[in-house]
Amino acid sequence: MENQKFVITINRESGSGGKEIAKKLGELLGVKVYGKEILASIREKYNLTHEEVEKIKGTKASWWDDFCRFYKQFGTTAAIAYESFEVNSRQLYYEEAKLLKDLAEQESCIIVGRTGFQIFKDNPDAMRLFLIANPEHRVKRLMAKQGVNEKEAREIMEKTDKARENFTKTFAGTSRYDARNYDMVINVSGFTTDQVAQFLAENVRKKYDV
Repeated sequence: MENQKFVITINRESGSGGKEIAKKLGELLGVKVYGKEILASIREKYNLTHEEVEKIKGTKASWWDDFCRFYKQFGTTAAIAYESFEVNSRQLYYEEAKLLKDLAEQESCIIVGRTGFQIFKDNPDAMRLFLIANPEHRVKRLMAKQGVNEKEAREIMEKTDKARENFTKTFAGTSRYDARNYDMVINVSGFTTDQVAQFLAENVRKKYDV
């Protein structure tokens, strides 16, 4: 019997360790992780619009195998990158959302950012997560990760969170801080990324029997 397909969407506060958690969760579950950089790379390589995706799907039986080989060039570290603050055009956002839905139809996966909670809000097999953390936890992580002082870390944290909130309001028409948008809101303060990933993996396996 084929395992049930699922999609996990992860939105997170800056400095919460969400990217690392997504990477480790993907490894534990054996699924791909998609974020801004991999999607941009896919579009650039194939010049994909939704119509072109549909055309490829309809004329080339091995399109998914081709995509998987392309994806492996980047790995999950590149796949979950989301550090750019520019806001894409609305048409590009819609095409990206359609591409994410196409990918999720093919196999189970993890979506980082990209208002995944909104894109998959009507998908009964989606688990929508929001990872938060106390400011002290986030600043400490940013200082260690980016080699900056406390003042700089706080500025990065505030700038990144503001950009993500603006992106969410612009394209999803809601606030990413609204808990009603998620199935689980988790405060990761005091836990390692491994502990959080293990906790999430256990719950995903229980929910989807994988």
